[in-house]
Amino acid sequence: MELSDDGPALKRVDPKLVDLIESEILDRSPGVKWDDIAGLEKAKQAFMEMVILPASRSDLFTGLRKPARGVLLFGPPGNGKTMLAKAVASESQATFFNISASSLTSKWVGEGEKLVRALFTVASVRQPSIIFIDEIDSIMSSRSASEHEASRRLKSEFLVQFDGVMSAGSDRVTVMEGATNRPQELDDALRRRLVKRIYIPLPDSDARRWLLKNLLKGHAFSLPGSDLEKLVQITENYSGSDIHALCEEAAMMPIRELGALVHTINADRVRSLNYTDFIHAMKAIRPSVSRDQILQYEQWNQVFGSN
Repeated sequence: MELSDDGPALKRVDPKLVDLIESEILDRSPGVKWDDIAGLEKAKQAFMEMVILPASRSDLFTGLRKPARGVLLFGPPGNGKTMLAKAVASESQATFFNISASSLTSKWVGEGEKLVRALFTVASVRQPSIIFIDEIDSIMSSRSASEHEASRRLKSEFLVQFDGVMSAGSDRVTVMEGATNRPQELDDALRRRLVKRIYIPLPDSDARRWLLKNLLKGHAFSLPGSDLEKLVQITENYSGSDIHALCEEAAMMPIRELGALVHTINADRVRSLNYTDFIHAMKAIRPSVSRDQILQYEQWNQVFGSN
């Protein structure tokens, strides 16, 4: 990991805030690879061109080829936005800042702006770095005359710091925003700065098949190929996290039918999963995203998306 020439800039930031950013927010080794993520090939290609290739061939990515520094990941929750950001950090060997809305807000007036300033300063010093802010819509929604002054100042400081990172041509700081629920409510000024807006949809059939195979590894959880294909079809509207929850629920079915035997039976005597277990599990684990929500994401993607 390289340090920029801005090391002395940390001396102008409250050391307590620097410690907070580095000790509580900085994830130094995400350890997620491309192969850990099902599907999302378009998103992976976009990040190859924006982050990974420019890091290894900086001589090619200059001028008009200079990569975008601001990215918005949007779509239904539970489909790999955070994992995708961590994979980018791992593949590019960048410092990864995993920020939540609560990390940048404070009950102390003025503290939020200072935290934002500290975040961008530390990211510049620790570059190459990636700042991933989850649920960005909760702190960077459209500004209004009725909102609290502290909220307006935090948004203004964020935009100022964002512009500072973007204007430094040699800086290798990428800002990723994960607006999970309502990308349409983002402030217009922020949306303009996030020039790449990548839609992360529900997993397609290939991705669902990959997820199910990986979750059902092992003899006790294996399914015949025909049953697996039926399962791929009936989970069409499930998110990645929904499928994970469905498999966990189905895995409990053989245990529940044991009754009192659960205290004495050998583990190798518990029956394997079958297709019927998943049918029963679907009564408890239903899709978490409605069709109306999907249509809203798709419509926003048609108007503002980069896909």
